[in-house]
Amino acid sequence: MARNKLKIFSGTANRGLSKEICNFLKIVPGAIEVGRFPDKEIEIKISENVRGCDTFVVQPTSSPANENLMELLVIIDALKRASAERITAVIPYYGYSRQDRKVEPRVPITAKLVANLITVAGTDRVLTLDLHAGQIQGFFDIPVDHLFVRPVLVDYFKKKKLQNLIVVSPDAGGVERARSFAKRMEVGLAIIDKRRISPDEAAVMHIIGDIKGKNIIIVDDMIDTAGTLVKAVEAIRKGGAKDIYATAAHGIFAGEAYEKIDKSQVKEVVVTNSICNNIQSEKIKVLSAGKLLADAILRIHEGRSVSKLFV
Repeated sequence: MARNKLKIFSGTANRGLSKEICNFLKIVPGAIEVGRFPDKEIEIKISENVRGCDTFVVQPTSSPANENLMELLVIIDALKRASAERITAVIPYYGYSRQDRKVEPRVPITAKLVANLITVAGTDRVLTLDLHAGQIQGFFDIPVDHLFVRPVLVDYFKKKKLQNLIVVSPDAGGVERARSFAKRMEVGLAIIDKRRISPDEAAVMHIIGDIKGKNIIIVDDMIDTAGTLVKAVEAIRKGGAKDIYATAAHGIFAGEAYEKIDKSQVKEVVVTNSICNNIQSEKIKVLSAGKLLADAILRIHEGRSVSKLFV
């Protein structure tokens, strides 16, 4: 496929990340007008010829999830009707990913519904980062490239050269993720046994592993209201740990997350820019996922394997 037919378009959810990707690829962002009609319906116009082009749409479906998801769908439809040869939805953060199964009777599996909507809109391929549940890939009947930002986060912490370090999983469900992170950091692993009280609150029951006198990195896939994180930090501190860091692919920071983080004893929280946020805490460090996504986009465009990036 000819390199000059690669075009990248962006919705309004994270234009900064889209610009970073274009800078890495040394291409100009695709010309697109994204607005609202007087009644707030979404208005999209692709302002350049895309006939026969390999197009990518960068749009995390973060808050406001419904607005951003609908923008993504409408852009895809516009590209389809403009005869783009291939459309790849680049979704750095997949909204509704925590609704991936029925946890009680008469509730939806919204992550599957979102997959259906993206596919029916005309998407040929999906590129995404750190899905909350890996099985969401199976919700699509089109190719899904599921990348992890772990290399970006590991590189950052390795440069700190923290001594006497151990990685902590904040719950049993995140053990595989934390174990992989610990393996690449070449340190041990501890696990927090918690019980969920409500959708945004959990109580720590036990800590499995020796954390006394050690520096800690808590590894999770996302930080939402920071309720779970703060509980984990409190328990770890009581267990005799020294400096406590936390890291996650996605920083949602909903509700009073910034206040909770500032008041907590966590030393630093490290996330990526998969979600565009107005960061309101000096404890939070945001790393770029732009190069990782740019590498993946170039490999997809050139028909090369993306598996090298699945680490």
